[in-house]
Amino acid sequence: MKNISLKVSFLVLLLGLVDAQPKKNNWDIYSFHINCSVSGRYATTLIASRVANRMNESKEIEFHVRIPKNAFISKFRMFLDGQYYDGAVKAKEEAQQQYTGAVSRGESAGLVRAVGRTLEEFKTSVNVAAHQKVTFELTYEELLKRKHGKYKVQIHAQPMQPVKDFKVDVYIKEKEGINLLQVKGSLSSSGLNDTITKTLADKEASVHFYPTVEQQKTCSGCGGKGLDGDLIVVYDVNRDEPFGEIEVSEGYFVHHFAPSNIPRIPKSVVFVIDQSGSMHGRKIEQTRIALLHILSDLAEEDFFGLISFDSSIFHWKPELVQATPGNLEDAKAFVRNIRDRGATDINDAVLQGTRMLKVSSRPGVASILVLLTDGDPTSGVTNLEVIQSNVREAIAGSFPLYCLGFGFDVNFDFLKKMSLQNSGSARRIYEDSDADLQLQGFYEEVATPLLTDVTMIYVGGANLTQTNFSQYYNGSEIVVAGEITNNDIETFSPGAVAFSRTKKIIFEKATPIKERPEAVSDVHIQRVWAFLTVKQLLDKELQASGPERETIKKKALELSLMYSFVTPLTSMVVTKPPGENADVLDKPKEDKESLHTQGYLAHSPPYPSGRFMLTRPRPKGAKVHTAPSRGSAFRPGLGSSPPSLKDPLMRTYPSLPDLSYGNLLQVVQPPIVDQEDVFYYGADHADLDHSPPFILSTFIAPTDIPPTGVLISHRFLLKGQPVPICFDVDGNITLKLLHVPDRDLIVTGELGHFQSEGFLWVTIQLTADLDIRIGPGDITVHDHGQRSVYTQEEHNITVGSLTVTKHNREVDVVAGDVRIVILLHESHGKPFLWPVLKERPNNNENLEGILGLKPTSYEEVQQTPVTKVKINDREIDVIRSTATDHSAASSSPVDCWWMAADDALQRPLNHFTV
Repeated sequence: MKNISLKVSFLVLLLGLVDAQPKKNNWDIYSFHINCSVSGRYATTLIASRVANRMNESKEIEFHVRIPKNAFISKFRMFLDGQYYDGAVKAKEEAQQQYTGAVSRGESAGLVRAVGRTLEEFKTSVNVAAHQKVTFELTYEELLKRKHGKYKVQIHAQPMQPVKDFKVDVYIKEKEGINLLQVKGSLSSSGLNDTITKTLADKEASVHFYPTVEQQKTCSGCGGKGLDGDLIVVYDVNRDEPFGEIEVSEGYFVHHFAPSNIPRIPKSVVFVIDQSGSMHGRKIEQTRIALLHILSDLAEEDFFGLISFDSSIFHWKPELVQATPGNLEDAKAFVRNIRDRGATDINDAVLQGTRMLKVSSRPGVASILVLLTDGDPTSGVTNLEVIQSNVREAIAGSFPLYCLGFGFDVNFDFLKKMSLQNSGSARRIYEDSDADLQLQGFYEEVATPLLTDVTMIYVGGANLTQTNFSQYYNGSEIVVAGEITNNDIETFSPGAVAFSRTKKIIFEKATPIKERPEAVSDVHIQRVWAFLTVKQLLDKELQASGPERETIKKKALELSLMYSFVTPLTSMVVTKPPGENADVLDKPKEDKESLHTQGYLAHSPPYPSGRFMLTRPRPKGAKVHTAPSRGSAFRPGLGSSPPSLKDPLMRTYPSLPDLSYGNLLQVVQPPIVDQEDVFYYGADHADLDHSPPFILSTFIAPTDIPPTGVLISHRFLLKGQPVPICFDVDGNITLKLLHVPDRDLIVTGELGHFQSEGFLWVTIQLTADLDIRIGPGDITVHDHGQRSVYTQEEHNITVGSLTVTKHNREVDVVAGDVRIVILLHESHGKPFLWPVLKERPNNNENLEGILGLKPTSYEEVQQTPVTKVKINDREIDVIRSTATDHSAASSSPVDCWWMAADDALQRPLNHFTV
């Protein structure tokens, strides 16, 4: 794990909160237009929002949109008080000082950030005088990528209020002609179908989405708040000429190469599957489901192999076998029995997969290696650069390596670099309910190779984008752009050479190339070249080092500035009227989100005990201990040590924290050798009779090793018999804890994130103008615009129907027949809050929030090879674990069955988060 994550399983919060009604904006979006123009698969999208301040005083007005991740923002403009304010793209270093200065002064500074699988978010705001208007215009550009035989234009509409003048227009022009046009997405299936019109006429197509204000209020999922969803336009073009279409304009060309009617090439594919402990639960289950579907889709002429790995390597068969029905059934049985365990030896696993493919290499067969993992290497070779070098040397250009990274805790840059070095690509698999479909979707992209060793040739061309491709797959497309030397079309001669099975194929342009007349010259062709060049230079920069890397970076930066692209090397400074702070737009890294954008990478495997990790060299005197298996334990400080085995399973330091007698140091996973030091703590049994329905355990780091950049994981206990159920939630989040539907009482709790433990704040809201915010050191009351802060050790506060009594180590909150006690605990000098629901409301069975849930009823249905419990007719894999009950003045450890949060709650965790 590249960045540390100190994992402290921590306090639970039991208050309950519900979403307050959102405040109505004090501004009116009276016009919201999205205009997308696609030409030659290059999409330019303009989002224009016109907003009016209806108040009698000046108001800060926000512009908030989401754009595709693969796009580059190229223009931003505001029109206010008869004056245009344009954004300027600058080198990131040049913009950084302005941004840092604003942040240090406590001023707002806007950023583009990742918000999901395919979108990035852009926000900015400006102060608008009373009864004045402002216009925001954002332009972004994107080269559409062909997948599964189709191009996809994704438009996200999120005004979040009904808009009188709302329009989405998509115009498509393709020289080859358009043979498919579809409209999909949530906005096409929310009762808004009749608001969409589409036309298709040979080489042009259009889609128009014009919902009325009433339709924006009543559509499914709108909830009266306006639209928030996607409109996806899908299309494809005719392909009459095998060589594809070349567009030329003003000295630049773009070549779209996607030959069809070519027989498929048999393939040899090896799947290398991470089964380490961090793949526990839904990840490994979805991987099994996807692999079972993928195996069913293999053609009988294909050959395949399966390798699963943790700290050891497990071959289904020592060599590749043919995809016969019998072999496929045997392989499926192997897949069904893949279980999470142990550490992560990526180096040995990929090298073993490489060996299998090379040993079984056959003429006329396309070889493919697919790695699926969710973590960094923690066993065997763990130096990332050494692994990349080993893999590059072993593959030696023989076939592509595709790396699929599961979740946001994976080191995606490592996987991306390794795949790019071996003619492949990396793909993030998001931990959603359809992760198995994402895996299948990726496989379908490479399932049918048609050509290998493709070389694109352009005599008379210069400054070409990538021209060599290891394989071409059915349903995809190769795009090459460049300059025409001296703009001389007469000497420009394109061609291509590739192999289909054992046959060499030469592709040539069948008809003469003609430049468009000057009157209809197409500037998008030059921008396609710039877009592709910058994208590929950024990939090369990731792979290069030293002076070469700086040269590549400089060239990418120059092009980004020349064409005003907001890329990872540039920022856009959003100019505002005098006296207001300029925002800075940055292109986020693909693998960073929320906390990740701040440099903290959360690693949250479902381990049965708490842990922390710190990224620092192993201190002198540190010792490597081993233990026989996961879950085994020894008691530190008692003179005993675990037995020595082959694989190191953990490290301990000579100076451990003061652990009381009976606490166990549990083995869960091997350490990050020479990079990170991992501690695991468990605990003994405890009595459940006096524990609340939900508690959160806490595991503390040694005091002699100061953590840096710590991310907390919070463990909850759901009471049950004979032992409770526990599950983990990674902070920093705000939880919905309790809401009594028939009264005004909402409770929210802010969990800590890095360098903190437990709840930082608990907020109890009675009305929109009345709330109490409780922290470790004070209580703040907001009463209809008045703010009062209480810091004394003892205090009685009465607010509306709420009585708050503050004692030395607890705060007692009473609201009618509801009583909540918020305990103050401390660990290594740091205070944290622990809320406990002491009295539930009478005659109310409809409580909402986590605290409103009742104890879970379950039965143990299987103990070998994997323990399962049955909840509401669902069998769920569990692990025996521990948690600490801080619901009383003195803490006590308890045993529990660990499972994923969604399984324990019997609904998605996001139902309980704000």
